[in-house]
Amino acid sequence: MRLLIIGALEGQLSQASKMAMDGGAKVAHAATIEIALASLRSGKGADLLLVDVMVDIPALIAALDAERIAIPVVACGTETNAAAAVNAIRAGAKEYIPLPPDAELIAAVIAAVARESSDFLYRDPAMAKVVKLADQIAGSDASVLITGESGTGKEIMAKYLHARSKRANRPFISINCAAIPEHLLESELFGHEKGAFTGAVARRVGKFEEANGGTLLLDEISEMDFRLQAKLLRAIQERVIDRVGGTKPVPVNIRILATSNRELATEVKEGRFREDLLFRLNVVNLKLPPLRDRPGDIVALSDHFVARYSAANGLSQRILSQAAREELLRAPWQGNVRELENTLHRAVLLSSGDVIEPDAIRMPDGTGLSDAVASHSLASQAAAAADAVARSMVGRTVADVERDLIIDTLGHCLGNRTHAANILGISIRTLRNKLNQYADEGVDIPAPGSDFGLAPNKRYSAA
Repeated sequence: MRLLIIGALEGQLSQASKMAMDGGAKVAHAATIEIALASLRSGKGADLLLVDVMVDIPALIAALDAERIAIPVVACGTETNAAAAVNAIRAGAKEYIPLPPDAELIAAVIAAVARESSDFLYRDPAMAKVVKLADQIAGSDASVLITGESGTGKEIMAKYLHARSKRANRPFISINCAAIPEHLLESELFGHEKGAFTGAVARRVGKFEEANGGTLLLDEISEMDFRLQAKLLRAIQERVIDRVGGTKPVPVNIRILATSNRELATEVKEGRFREDLLFRLNVVNLKLPPLRDRPGDIVALSDHFVARYSAANGLSQRILSQAAREELLRAPWQGNVRELENTLHRAVLLSSGDVIEPDAIRMPDGTGLSDAVASHSLASQAAAAADAVARSMVGRTVADVERDLIIDTLGHCLGNRTHAANILGISIRTLRNKLNQYADEGVDIPAPGSDFGLAPNKRYSAA
């Protein structure tokens, strides 16, 4: 995590920031906006800007936008600077931290804004297989595609690979392709030259150059615009990039990691992702299983999160009851590890004692975990029934399916031809022609005003 402090707050914020990140934060300082921008352009990037509210934050954010630099801004100031704090938020700052700084508050804000996490915990054999493969290929320079549902820990796996690679002591740079607007992403990746577009007041180094010698993570790469994918393919193949507005290729030496929560083979078939780019990225595929398929990890992660948030909130150490553990194991966890973490954070806060019981484990809307399990069960049953209906049509002709649909609809309408035609979206004349055809073929036709189900063997005319 790289933090850049802007303004006269270095003494107050530097130590608190390092404490907040357990010493894992790299903190730099810039006295003015101009110095900060020069640092960012030169490739000394940052994951988060902590800015004194007395600095002209609207001007800073306007300058970042003009130069296509996408970095979250957090304003910091004394509690008496209420008006300045409001102006900073209105200008585009993500959060406001009052001073003197509190390390726990800074940690929470950093986690929320920058989504930084370094925890990697697993116990389940399904995850152990993936980690074993990761260990085998971590030391190579091969591109790796990390796939899985949202919240399974794809970015954490990318950091795990980097930490065990030959490039571990070099930069690890991450860029979220889904979070940056299309018109900013190219400059964010490749940088730009002075005068390349309105607002480009100086040369700016992009993420590829920032990561030179290290690892570049392209997070949610499936969200990248199709046209930009061609430029990315060249950069990966040739190991050179072209800054926006540049005339001279810039060589880079990086390892590429990419993540996606979509099935990229399907994206290729539907024309949203380049097949040649997929081949370049997918030298090795690490597919992270969803949490519901890793029950051993649910228990281990639950204990970990309970311990973490008990300490973070200054509470005595909480533990999960056996009943609570069993309920956690039954839950579907559609949001995977991220959903589990948020749920247990709430449970720690809602628990009335040191032992967390099932009634403290609630969803964001206040419903209990058992309600979520029941809802998921009903949804699964409905999906299974729909799938069974779809499968029952396989191998049948369109004419057969159409006939059964018409007869069933007519029976549902108690033989009323007009109502059936309206439901089917066809004219009454077409319906009658179809019914006459079926009658000639020996098919039973519901009579008007009758319940067809009571006389399944009786034949009627189409009129």
